[in-house]
Amino acid sequence: MAAATASSKKLKPLGDRVVIQPTPREEVTKSGILLPDTAKEKPQEGTILAIGPGEILEDGTRKKMDVAAGDRVLYSKYAGTEFKVDGEELLIIASKDILAIVEG
Repeated sequence: MAAATASSKKLKPLGDRVVIQPTPREEVTKSGILLPDTAKEKPQEGTILAIGPGEILEDGTRKKMDVAAGDRVLYSKYAGTEFKVDGEELLIIASKDILAIVEG
């Protein structure tokens, strides 16, 4: 499980949204080449810091979230909205954009 950060304690996502801390981008390739910011690939993996209460269904009940805070997940490449809180880069995405939970 990931430790709760100060930023995650300030954010409470609504509906079926989640706050993710993306895995840092690689700075150097495996062969030792230093990558400039423009050549770095956007991460698609991160750790969930906070989850919303879930989507409200037509009958008025809430759909249970499939993920929990601390889960490492893979998400769609261009999903969500990026922003900074206290200098920390975070991402808010809808739960439908989460592709898988990374186990192990």
